[in-house]
Amino acid sequence: MAKQKIAPCLWIEKDAKKAAKYYLSIFKNGKLVSYKAYKNSGSPSGDFDVAEMELLGMKFQILAAGPMFKFNEAVSFAIICKNQEEVDYYWKALTAKGGSEGPCGWCKDKYGLSWQVIPEQLYKLENHKEKAKQEYAFKAMLKMKKIIIADLEEK
Repeated sequence: MAKQKIAPCLWIEKDAKKAAKYYLSIFKNGKLVSYKAYKNSGSPSGDFDVAEMELLGMKFQILAAGPMFKFNEAVSFAIICKNQEEVDYYWKALTAKGGSEGPCGWCKDKYGLSWQVIPEQLYKLENHKEKAKQEYAFKAMLKMKKIIIADLEEK
């Protein structure tokens, strides 16, 4: 497998190790790759800590360096789910303990990071050869928060 050249760095206010453990509790089979606390480093943000983790084969860094920056919807991570069970699992896990639901399969976790919990079936329907099926799925999705696969197809 090729080495990942780009790794998202998620800036949070404090405790990178705690945040990594939170994400590792949601994304099973992940791992904490490294952790380091920097004390008296001379950094403009003061003391900070960094964790590197791997989730679903993708590396992320978590930088806990104070309240200067916050997440917003301009960046989100899409989780492509194979079935409704996976959609339900990730939706529940990410919106619990301070997370929030958004429209059209979007939600935020307790840190305010945006996620798109999207079933593979939605992509299949959006690219269906029949235009009516594409339109039905799209219009149905617009009315949802968590995406319900069964409701994407005409009855």
